[in-house]
Amino acid sequence: MEQMILREITRHVLINFVPNGLISPGAHYKQMPNSSSISEFLLLALADTRQLQLLHFWLFLGIYLAALLGNGLISTAVACDQSLHTPMYFFLLNLALLDLGCISTTLPKAMANVLWDTRAISYAGCAAQVFFFLFLFSAEYSLLTVMAYDRFVAICKPLHYETLLSSRACATMAAAAWGTGVLYALLHTANTFSIPLCQGNVLDQIFCEIPQILKLSCSQSDSLRETGFIVVSVLVIFGCFVFIVLSYVHVFRAVLRMPSEQGRQKAFSMCLPHLAVVSLFVGTDFFAYLNPPSLFSPSLNLVVSFLYSVVPPTLNPLIYSMRNQELKDAVRKMMARTHFRRD
Repeated sequence: MEQMILREITRHVLINFVPNGLISPGAHYKQMPNSSSISEFLLLALADTRQLQLLHFWLFLGIYLAALLGNGLISTAVACDQSLHTPMYFFLLNLALLDLGCISTTLPKAMANVLWDTRAISYAGCAAQVFFFLFLFSAEYSLLTVMAYDRFVAICKPLHYETLLSSRACATMAAAAWGTGVLYALLHTANTFSIPLCQGNVLDQIFCEIPQILKLSCSQSDSLRETGFIVVSVLVIFGCFVFIVLSYVHVFRAVLRMPSEQGRQKAFSMCLPHLAVVSLFVGTDFFAYLNPPSLFSPSLNLVVSFLYSVVPPTLNPLIYSMRNQELKDAVRKMMARTHFRRD
């Protein structure tokens, strides 16, 4: 009798007072950790061998430097060249800054983990990464919608362009895009990290991504609540995409009615880069969050997340500069002045 009482007391102490992780995995009374006990998350390890880890590091570094160089050149050229102080280039400057922030939220931490052969990211660091990525990502999409409106007014209502897109109006629309991103990120991040987590702390991704965090949720109802929020967000994005498409339907109709071939070419050169960036941005985003479960695999999820988080910020400067002669000339003049000052 005394042994049975002693056994029950020992079991009670182990369950309620021994810290998580100190009880052997085979014990029946082990408790799963909840979100209050998680101090860090473990991100995906891309390679087991040191040679492959270093290869990934140099690949990430090359992509990151290319994004910094491209977006940095566009930002500096637009800021310094007086001829580029127009609504279109003002929005392009904001887009370049958002791209710089977006890729700087994910890649540096991934490079540091690869270089130091670790997988850890702190709980606060993960929350900050989620917030800034959502903030910059949603602000960029809002800005792309505003840029579609800018192209619509410039081509379909040229006589009202200076009135509808005055300096004050442009600043207001840009501030609204950034503010929308902050509000969306606050709500989304707060909702995600208020969900109790008790399925471990391993994320199958190289950065903190909400779908991966939801897999650690304790209850299905909490996870469904956040999933519903994601669905609403996707519907809002789809609404913005419809607005962009309808804007370009009117734009292309107006361009095709232009009598001058030179005018049509100039209009297309203004619109096609933006349309290409929107297609890249929305296509990778929709495929990442709406791919059917039958196609899901950890490797495919990694590739898709890499595409929508890294590729657009890297390729956007190249897309915008390919057919934009004014931007090319501004960059050449800026580099020529820099070279002249050095000499």
